[in-house]
Amino acid sequence: MRFRGLIVLAVAAAIVLVPAAISAATPLLGTVGPDFNITLAQPDGSLVTQLDPGEYDIAVRDLSIEHNFHLQGPGVDRFTEVETTSTATWTVTLKDGRYTIFCDPHSTQMRRTFIVGTPPPPPPPPKPLPKLLATVGPGNTISLKRPSGAVLKTTKAGVYSITVRDRSRLHNFHLVGKGVNRRSALVGLATLTWKVKLSAGTLRFFSDKSPKTVKGSVKVT
Repeated sequence: MRFRGLIVLAVAAAIVLVPAAISAATPLLGTVGPDFNITLAQPDGSLVTQLDPGEYDIAVRDLSIEHNFHLQGPGVDRFTEVETTSTATWTVTLKDGRYTIFCDPHSTQMRRTFIVGTPPPPPPPPKPLPKLLATVGPGNTISLKRPSGAVLKTTKAGVYSITVRDRSRLHNFHLVGKGVNRRSALVGLATLTWKVKLSAGTLRFFSDKSPKTVKGSVKVT
């Protein structure tokens, strides 16, 4: 009995001495805030631009109530909450592809991308939109033209980028058509850019101040 008890004690001691399992995941540090900064870094502080596929432990520090930390890519979509600060550790498996970290409220300003493994080549950039030039003023003039300066009488249906030059403090440029209703302000001068989808039909443009005299139209086919 005494010998058996010694064996039990020895086994118990061995169990106690066994160290806790150590995570095999590679550590990374994600930080957002307190200003308009968002980063994903290696333990040595270098910014992540490319990683090998595998498991990673990401220690996230969200230091701003105005921002959040959002990681998105193949098989991963994790984020902290806006309007609160927090810390968290995410264990994620990263696969071949492109990943992005960004702040949801400021996704165009606060955004970084990194590559994992060997992703497929990026898609070709979209073709530039055809452009048109809309002008109102000076005086009681209004027009819709092509970039060459030719007055627009007919055009094909599609998506256009329209630069609006409002040069009148009296008039504005109001564009109306199927699914389109855009206007500049009546007061003040401005230069605007509109992304507009033109559908088949009649496209009208006029000044809200004098819609019967300061006007024009284009046929969309």
